[in-house]
Amino acid sequence: MGRGQYILRRLVQMIPVLIGVTIIIFALIRAIPGDPAVAMLGDRATNDAIERMRESMGLNEPLYVQYWYFVRDLAQFDLGTSTRYDVPVSEILFARLKVSLSVVLFTTVLTILISVPLGILAALKKDSVFDNIVRSALMVTLVMPSFWMGIMFIIIFSVKLGVFPVSGYGQGFFGHIRHLFLPSLTVSLTIAPILIRALRNSILEVLELDYVKTARAKGLTERTVMTVHVLRNALIPAVTLLGISVGGLMGGTVITEKVFSLPGAGALLIDSITARDYAMLQGATLIFAFMVIMVNLATDILYSFLDPRVRF
Repeated sequence: MGRGQYILRRLVQMIPVLIGVTIIIFALIRAIPGDPAVAMLGDRATNDAIERMRESMGLNEPLYVQYWYFVRDLAQFDLGTSTRYDVPVSEILFARLKVSLSVVLFTTVLTILISVPLGILAALKKDSVFDNIVRSALMVTLVMPSFWMGIMFIIIFSVKLGVFPVSGYGQGFFGHIRHLFLPSLTVSLTIAPILIRALRNSILEVLELDYVKTARAKGLTERTVMTVHVLRNALIPAVTLLGISVGGLMGGTVITEKVFSLPGAGALLIDSITARDYAMLQGATLIFAFMVIMVNLATDILYSFLDPRVRF
């Protein structure tokens, strides 16, 4: 099976997954305590006003009818209208999604820049002082809550040193980079220790394999052995973890965005929960779920480039 056929088959397999996701999202959001009509009108609203609002929102219909309306609109790429902002969900969501995707992308780049060099050096200097320092120091960041680390970074680098801004998204490319550095670094330091350990252990295992010893016996340089024969195979477990981590970042940016006051989709999701904005909640959660599925697909496809033995 060629790569194109494999991608097409995986895309077809996504259809029942997305249907299951819509059912779960619809059921969980409806299980949230509170009445959206009351949340919109306030506690002092009359029963007649609340009833009219529920009628206009379709909340008086049976659940299966509400789900059918949701799926029908979704098939037309209509995520509904926000009850909080009174505008189409897509209009707000996709504007906010740009910020969240920027955080995810910047975090991924920082994680790779931190993990790959340190993982390789830790493996080549096994059990040395450098190896022990790297593993010990980054394990500390692994157990720290990301929101606490973010607050510490704000206090140190923003309030006391004034190197980075306290909050916001900034203006222009370099302004965005400057504002996103601390949030991305905060999340990256919680992922990097796992990738460093996985890459280090994988390199050590590959170095003991026969084909690596044969390559060295042929007189190949150590750089050639590492780049051609070791890293390409050792990266596969790390790529798996990176793909899982990036998928998790889609939802993991929620807390980080609130700590650093970023106008992203994650912060919008939290605000929509308190406002009982069903349409916004459904739309945001569905988009996050779709992006996680696409990241997993991209990870599987990347395997074929790293290891030709992978069959479609």
